[in-house]
Amino acid sequence: MATDKGIALVDRDEDGVDRAFREDVLAGLRHDPKAIPARWFYDAEGSRLFEKITQVEEYYPTRSETEILGARGAEFAELIGPGRAVVEFGSGSSVKTPLLLEAIDPAAYVPLDISGDFLRESAAALGAKFPGLPVHPVEADFMRRVTLPGEVDTLGKLGFFPGSTIGNMVPRTAVDLLRSMRATLGADEGASPLLLIGMDLIKDRAVLEAAYDDAAGVTAAFNLNLVTRINRELG
Repeated sequence: MATDKGIALVDRDEDGVDRAFREDVLAGLRHDPKAIPARWFYDAEGSRLFEKITQVEEYYPTRSETEILGARGAEFAELIGPGRAVVEFGSGSSVKTPLLLEAIDPAAYVPLDISGDFLRESAAALGAKFPGLPVHPVEADFMRRVTLPGEVDTLGKLGFFPGSTIGNMVPRTAVDLLRSMRATLGADEGASPLLLIGMDLIKDRAVLEAAYDDAAGVTAAFNLNLVTRINRELG
């Protein structure tokens, strides 16, 4: 089955700018210290740079999660069961997501991401790899409740959020995210969804600094791309 074109649930102004992006940037630049939510790193270029980050020697989370998914696939399949819709919060990694999909025999795949171009690109790649799997991309900010495509209404849901991204958040924001995931997956309507989430363990400071400030400067380019995006989209 071919990947469908998906739906976009993004509120844009008359200039095509995501209203939430503008609001978060303006609010964040008024903070002391200045801070902008990490989800705005992921425009098309930011998403591609992050894929490069996952391949640098110092960045261990992707290797660790890939090893776990590869080694424990049968256990995940037994716990999860077949026939669920996998709802991935963030566009699928070309490495980790296929391992999960191969292991659990899902009925559909719904990637959610705020970067529409990268979302559709990655969804199409996964659709080509799994031609019998319905793929329904949704361009949306998954920090808020997302209305899923009607095609998966009757299916059990498995939320998938690898990468230890939740570890980048302050506790209040992390709790808000988990609540929005619960609502997106339908738990508030009495359904019984599951959530498979990646969380890093406590690490030595030197290990963390190397992972997030790699010698090749890929992470630095990723960070600076947000400034480029702000200048381009917000002037």
